[in-house]
Amino acid sequence: MMTRHGNVKTLICTLWLLMVPALAAAGSVVESARIWPAPDHTRLVFDISSGVDHNIFALENPSRLVIDIKHTALKANLSRLDLSNSPIRRIRSARRNGDDLRVVLDLKHDIKPRSFQLPPNKEYGNRLVLDLIPESGARAADSSEPVLTEDHSGKRDVIVVVDAGHGGEDPGATGPDGTHEKDIVLPIARRLKHLIDRQPGYRAKLTRTGDYYIDLRGRTVLARKYNADLFVSIHADAFRSPQPSGASVFALSQRGATSETARWLARSENRSDLIGGVGGVSLDDKNDVLAGVLLDLSMTASINASIGVGDYVLRKLDRVTDLHKSGVEQAAFVVLKSPDIPSILVEAGFISNPTEERNLKTPAYQRKIAGALFHGIASYFDTTPPPGTLLAYQKRQKAGGPSEYRVQRGDTLSEVARKTQTTVTELMRQNDLTDDRVLVGQTLSIPPS
Repeated sequence: MMTRHGNVKTLICTLWLLMVPALAAAGSVVESARIWPAPDHTRLVFDISSGVDHNIFALENPSRLVIDIKHTALKANLSRLDLSNSPIRRIRSARRNGDDLRVVLDLKHDIKPRSFQLPPNKEYGNRLVLDLIPESGARAADSSEPVLTEDHSGKRDVIVVVDAGHGGEDPGATGPDGTHEKDIVLPIARRLKHLIDRQPGYRAKLTRTGDYYIDLRGRTVLARKYNADLFVSIHADAFRSPQPSGASVFALSQRGATSETARWLARSENRSDLIGGVGGVSLDDKNDVLAGVLLDLSMTASINASIGVGDYVLRKLDRVTDLHKSGVEQAAFVVLKSPDIPSILVEAGFISNPTEERNLKTPAYQRKIAGALFHGIASYFDTTPPPGTLLAYQKRQKAGGPSEYRVQRGDTLSEVARKTQTTVTELMRQNDLTDDRVLVGQTLSIPPS
């Protein structure tokens, strides 16, 4: 006698057998789907059995996004997606023109859609990706107010932007035990931010606060938005064999600097940006030759500072873990290419090494790495604090710094500012200067902060 459970099982098997020919005839199958809400966009990913021909278009009143995928069947259960932190109210789907698939996203508000396909990688197969960007324009990855960098005395904090690599649909490297790089670096970044924020005179910001993807250029844009004094990108290395181990620190290579200078000169929207941070130099009114010289000088100074802070960080890492290389390495990483912000990329270890993968997963080891990074950063800024910061003021007070400076042969106002750990703007204001010209023998009053 057939039980009720047996009847249900038979029915399911019969329905599946009826679906198989349709799936096979469709040409491609949407096998599963994922959603990655981020502060500035929401990413919807369809895992597909092969490349597809698709089209998207938006509708208004009410807001909807329609995705038409040719010769494709739907196997995934889209109703199981968590839509709570996304602009999607509901997802509907239906067959179209016999063997095509139409997916309709009922939206809470208008969006700017973007779609593209990704080829298979170690983690996923073929994918159709849809980015839903708010109609008002992409917000920064942290939509809070701009960083407040000054205390009640008007001496600003040192700003460190901490970047957890990869995220969302980009898992980064994968260890032998299946550990994803993105899941290792975010807790290290959070711990580093916590340590920095606890230190008087410092403030930290994260490029990403959750499991979502930010493009590489977007990470450097955030560093500029926050007027960063330092950008630190945290990763976990990988190699084709399990033997390599140890932490590494990278700064930008000269080849990377040259290509970035060319890019800045070629893109007109960069011309209005300032090099040298707040109160720096705009390229807007400079010809190509002068702009190129200024960029080269700024990039060289940035690389030198990056190598300097990287050396301090390496020394501290050497106390808590093995080093892969004893010196700061240089490479053309995109996230290091800000022309006026010292930037380092830290490989916390080789996730492809079984022992280091196990270590990197533990909170205790993550605390050690974050602690070493913090102490390296703090040691560097204690030695060379940026002008106008609380740290620079404290160092000058401790050393009994001069309240006046006599201009020497070869001095420029910017050189005097560097020597006295202040800024050109503060010197001009303190001395009622209308331009940056100074005379040999001239006595300048040094601002107290």
